[in-house]
Amino acid sequence: MAKAHVYKRDHINTDEIIPARYLNTDDHAELAKHCMEDLDTEFVNKSQPGDVIVAGEDFGCGSSREHAVWALQGAKVGAVIAQSFARIFYRNCINCGFYPIELPEALHAIKDGDKLAIDYDAGIIYNETRGEEISFSPLPDFALEIVRDGGLLDHIKKKKV
Repeated sequence: MAKAHVYKRDHINTDEIIPARYLNTDDHAELAKHCMEDLDTEFVNKSQPGDVIVAGEDFGCGSSREHAVWALQGAKVGAVIAQSFARIFYRNCINCGFYPIELPEALHAIKDGDKLAIDYDAGIIYNETRGEEISFSPLPDFALEIVRDGGLLDHIKKKKV
């Protein structure tokens, strides 16, 4: 069961997900130590593996750094559920093997601390706290296959075998 960490704002940018001062490494575990720190200094202390970030419009705007996705992966964030995503960040998620969930009513349907279970194939978020099911459009099959393979590079390697 994942806990929701809700940030009631739009335009959370890649520099807030992982500040530029830490871009001297591609080590996911090292990046994880600073995940979300310019937005929420306590995020890495309160987040548990599998927890979910919930946010408003245009999540991941700003620079096109893959480091933002790597920081989330290193922090073992299970998913980001946002009302919408910046295009490049959204594609970086898929290319890095991380599932972005676009849900226009995200900030209305999920509250901070809600316990969630996600069925990625069926496109259903089970909000156990509220006893509700929330539908979302699942990734298309080709993108889901890339995510399941661990990202685009691993997907290409798998296909060449």
